[in-house]
Amino acid sequence: MIMEELLADYPVVIEIPVAWGEMDAFQHVNNTVYLRYFESARIAYFERLKLTEWMEQTGVGPILASVQCRFKFPLVYPDTVSVGARGTDVEEDRLVVENIVISHRWQRVAAIGSGVLVAYDYRRGKRTTWPPEILERILALNGNEREK
Repeated sequence: MIMEELLADYPVVIEIPVAWGEMDAFQHVNNTVYLRYFESARIAYFERLKLTEWMEQTGVGPILASVQCRFKFPLVYPDTVSVGARGTDVEEDRLVVENIVISHRWQRVAAIGSGVLVAYDYRRGKRTTWPPEILERILALNGNEREK
């Protein structure tokens, strides 16, 4: 029940087994792995938005501008994590995707973080704005109405 409560505000949640090889010399999951967990959840979030198809048609999609992570609890093998993703701070040219990593073994938050994603026109090689349809998809997935 604890995990469901912690993940309630995240419309996209994936499960990832902790691999033995993700641990480092300090006997816990290396810090870089958490960014990979965030990336996997972010891609699942984009898949729910059907951004890959949109990018193929228009050349417009997200590009990661920055990422941050706050470690709360060290993960170790064996374990499985649930990684949540949700969009916040939706603007016409950017989006923040917030993440949470929860240990199944310990039923605790292992890390929280976020990535700032900018709308990017890959065909022109420059920043752009989100098309209205994509903005609507983002807001709908997160259960928000379009801000006016």
